[in-house]
Amino acid sequence: MEKLDLLIRNARLRGRRQEERFEIGIAAGKIVAIDEKVSGEAAQEIDAGGNLVTESFVNTHLHLCKVYTLMMMGDEAMQSYHSADKSMGKAMTGIELAMKVKEQYDESWIIENVRKALALSALYGNTHVRALADVDNKARLEGVKALIKAREEFKGIVDVQVVAFAQDGLVREPGAEGLVREAMKLGADVVGGIPWIEYTDADIAEHVKIIFDLAEEFDAPVSMLVDDAGDPGLRSLELMALETIKRGWNGRSLAHHARAMALYPGPYLQKIFALLKKAEMGIVSDPQTGPLHAPVQELLEEGNLVCLGQDDISDAYYAYGRNNMLEVAFLASHLLWMTTRPEMEILYDLVTTKAAECIGLKDFKLAVGSPAHLVVLNAPNTLEALRYHEEPLYVISHGKLVDQEKMRALGRG
Repeated sequence: MEKLDLLIRNARLRGRRQEERFEIGIAAGKIVAIDEKVSGEAAQEIDAGGNLVTESFVNTHLHLCKVYTLMMMGDEAMQSYHSADKSMGKAMTGIELAMKVKEQYDESWIIENVRKALALSALYGNTHVRALADVDNKARLEGVKALIKAREEFKGIVDVQVVAFAQDGLVREPGAEGLVREAMKLGADVVGGIPWIEYTDADIAEHVKIIFDLAEEFDAPVSMLVDDAGDPGLRSLELMALETIKRGWNGRSLAHHARAMALYPGPYLQKIFALLKKAEMGIVSDPQTGPLHAPVQELLEEGNLVCLGQDDISDAYYAYGRNNMLEVAFLASHLLWMTTRPEMEILYDLVTTKAAECIGLKDFKLAVGSPAHLVVLNAPNTLEALRYHEEPLYVISHGKLVDQEKMRALGRG
């Protein structure tokens, strides 16, 4: 009889009949058995109570250095970013106004906010987060240092991929390239850019080139916020996809936002769909944080890789957020009008398995042999999970139960 570290009993599984119940055996951090009855002694057992057990959640996009900074500034940045006519034509103005908070950046207070947000991540079942830290002449390396410190503190509970993010540009911000390089030397995991914020097309292209040069130098993945405004003339998504193909960075390159896609003419959009597939490049959409969003349904229909992200938690761009990806999927269901039960299943994938694929997590699925990153929901099916978007009954990271009481105290304290 196999010795198990953890045995989950009385579980419902997605894609199976509602009357069926399963047991899931976990040992050495992996799922070792899924069956109606799993034999073997377990050091610990939990009863799912007929609730749904799935892969844990993955947050592919969070500006973690900025969480809970809204109270440090006014609402002007948010007003410009969202803009009254919902066109997002003032998005760059919003970003420039939001820069002011970085004059106060210091690792000592950033880390406290980061701990709170990551504790909520654990509480709500996000075991993996791709987290952006601004790197520029105002933020310096304070955010990166805080995120790297928190990454080590939460190791084994929440896996944090730290993105060295050139939020204020590279060409328009002299010295930023060197700071990104220093951030990567400190231990950041991902090279992050925002090419569309540059002033000219030539500078946008140079920004993309510099980001990929740094990615090659450190053999690191790329995340870039592209075309995050209501301007159909923004084309940095195309440049990013082409550079991904040229550098052989297929599957290691992730585009965030791409809001201008909502305004692209049909023939050009088809070209982008094809380029994204060739580059094996995913799109992170955050429809809850801006009036425009990438055309998620069309991307899915064309077979492109898509996921959802939290984006912000109580900062200059978005007042709400609690690192609850079920809540993000619930909001997306309304904003994208994905309200049928088959569409709910798709949304669930966009915050679990598809999100994992977007940030390079391998074998992230509820299957024998896969890493045991799981949630036992307080709901019997996907519909009820989205309806209430409550914290899971249990969260399992790396095969071990997360201390949710501790996370609740830290995240809500």
